[in-house]
Order: sequence, then C-alpha cells, then structure tokens
Amino acid sequence: MSNLIKAILNITNNTQLGVEHITNGNNRATNMGEGLEAYIKNAFADTINEIDEQIKLEKISKTFSYTGNKTNPPDMMLWNGDAIEVKKIESANTSLQLNSSHPKSKLLARNSKINKTCRECEKWNEKDLIYSIGYVENKKLQSLWMVYGDCYAADFETYQKVEESITTLIDSLDDLEINHDTNELSGIRNVDPLNITYLRIRGMWIIENPNKVYNYIYQYDKNASFQLVCLMKKSKYDSFPTEDLETLSKNGKILIQDVRIKNPNNPANLLDAKLLVFKV
Repeated sequence: MSNLIKAILNITNNTQLGVEHITNGNNRATNMGEGLEAYIKNAFADTINEIDEQIKLEKISKTFSYTGNKTNPPDMMLWNGDAIEVKKIESANTSLQLNSSHPKSKLLARNSKINKTCRECEKWNEKDLIYSIGYVENKKLQSLWMVYGDCYAADFETYQKVEESITTLIDSLDDLEINHDTNELSGIRNVDPLNITYLRIRGMWIIENPNKVYNYIYQYDKNASFQLVCLMKKSKYDSFPTEDLETLSKNGKILIQDVRIKNPNNPANLLDAKLLVFKV
C-alpha cells in the first residue's frame, strides 16, 4: 500500500524534475497543471520512470481507488489511505485558488461536493488529506509542498458556518426567486423581466501559500534548483509503517525535523509536527 513516505522516497530518487517530461499515457500533458498532477500520481504509484504503459496502468490501479475529475475534489485517493489535492502555482509565494471548495482539514464522505463515484469507490467515511502544491516555472518543477490538511486548515464547521450564513441571508430576500437545489452558495432564477437570466452565487475560496503560513519553521530557499517540503503532525508520522520510516531515516538526502506548529483551530495551542525537507 502506498503512502506519503514512499512518494517522498520516489521523488528524491528521481532526478527528472521537469514537469514537461511527465505524460498522461502516451500523450503529453496538455497543460502544466495536468503535468504536475501526473507527476504526483506517478510518485505515489512508483511509476515516474516507468515506460511500459500497461505496467504503469496496473500500478496506478493498485495504488489509487479514485483518480478524480476537474470539477470535484479530491484529485486522487489512495486505497485505504490518504486523499490528495494537487494545486499548481506560478510563483513561489502566490496564494492558492481553491475556487468553490473551501479548505479542508480532512476529506469527509458526507461533503456534498464529493461525487457519487468517489464516495463509493471504497468503504470510507473520512480520509486524511494531503495538499500537494507545486511551483512550476518555465515548465520546471521548482518546489513542491506536501502538507496535511489538519496542519493547514480549520475544522469543516468553521467554513460551513460561513457558507450557511451567506446562504441564509440570501434566502431571506423575499423578492427574489431562490434556487435551493444547488451545491453552490445559492442561485437566483428569472432575474430579468423576460425570465431568461439566472445568477449563480458561488464561493471563491483562497488560502495563503505554505511558504507564508509556515515561514516560522521553514524559509524558502531561492538558491535551490528544487525543494520538497513535507509537513504533518507527529502522530501521523508515527502511524506510517516502521519499515518505511527506517528507510526514510537512512536516506541522507532528507532532513527530518521535530517542529511545533500553530493549531489551525486555535493558534495559541502548538502541535507537535514533523518537517521533512529535500533540496537539490
């Protein structure tokens, strides 16, 4: 069964960091976002350097229970393991555009934005979520953050409360024809006299870049040609198979640090965490 530790080791053992070389099947990725997603997928499936398409497909099938679509989170889910959301950015410190999907500490099957295929691909109610944030410049992967949602985002109820408040306020406007049957914040039918216009009301969530959020434990290295930074709670780190952790600790290229980070639900409460850094 694959996991983040295995993916980290696969990345550090691979020198091909240019996203332009990553392909989906036999076709070159049509954009750098797809190239980054394919690279992450191959890192977890241990198929970064696999050239036999049939072998690659078999490994990916055994690694992932779900590989997502463009409109619903997540981008992929490991069998009996974590979910992964991939985000591409084009500068080292730019904010992440999450669009209508608010930040998540965990992936919950009850989330209305999860589609039926994802909800039923395996038996699950909740998964840990990895945000994989790649900075791509000139078709080259400059940096990659892999941070768990429970280190990065507040609990589900924090964001749900905001969305529900907005929806309730819109619903209270008696002179509008409200569409209640939508996964968006709201919708207003028949806006004009001809009754031919519909107004979609949807969230556009944005979250700060990890380089800013965690600048008290890690400073972005402008001199590195590539840097991989991973952050997770210590309890999550300790939950990985002993064999994988021993292999990781023997890899002299990866710096493993004990750090204390702000609790996303209460910054006054510090959490024990692990920071893993690889640079070339």
